[in-house]
Amino acid sequence: MQNKKDLIRGYALFLIGLFIASMGVAFSTKAGLGTSPVASVPYSVSLVSKLLTFGGWLNLLSVIQIITQVAVLKGKCNYAEIAVQTVLAFVYGYLTNLSVWLIRGITVSGYPMQFVFMLLGCVILALGIWVQFKGGVAMLPGEAMNRAISKVTGRRYENIKILFDILYIALSAVICLVFLGKLQGVREGSIIAAFAVGSIIKVYNKLFDKLTERKGER
Repeated sequence: MQNKKDLIRGYALFLIGLFIASMGVAFSTKAGLGTSPVASVPYSVSLVSKLLTFGGWLNLLSVIQIITQVAVLKGKCNYAEIAVQTVLAFVYGYLTNLSVWLIRGITVSGYPMQFVFMLLGCVILALGIWVQFKGGVAMLPGEAMNRAISKVTGRRYENIKILFDILYIALSAVICLVFLGKLQGVREGSIIAAFAVGSIIKVYNKLFDKLTERKGER
């Protein structure tokens, strides 16, 4: 069991990771080539309906993911963890709104610049997720839902994540085509992010391992 100091450090890292990840999502949306798969549905809906902000729709998706998680796990559900997930999910939604606001003055023109911003979004998002993992204290509802389904079905977590990423992208595409007549909330950037973010996280892990090995040799 973690002591109080480690717990505070873990949550501090997790919150820093949340903010970094929200900046990655903001850069992706600014690029206009489609955002990360899990954020693609809320972003697409925010383009269609102004009832809620992007972060607000992200919060609503988190609630759906939490309900799904509780339904899947049934009696085996850890309600204390669910409570923490709920709070952190809403924090993430508001941080996403803040991040979008912080870079509102940046103008992205031309496909090359869009592509650069999309890649920056992937790199920043991957860093945010990596920092969250290093915190080791919690998971956001989307990842926790994937973990719960993996646990109940016996299928690999990675395969469940890929399946839901594909579903998010497909649903976003349908929403955009039906209501906007074009692919806007989801495009090639969403597909690239689905494959690139995980690979970039692996690079961060390798770099971190090399740095800690060198530090240990001193």
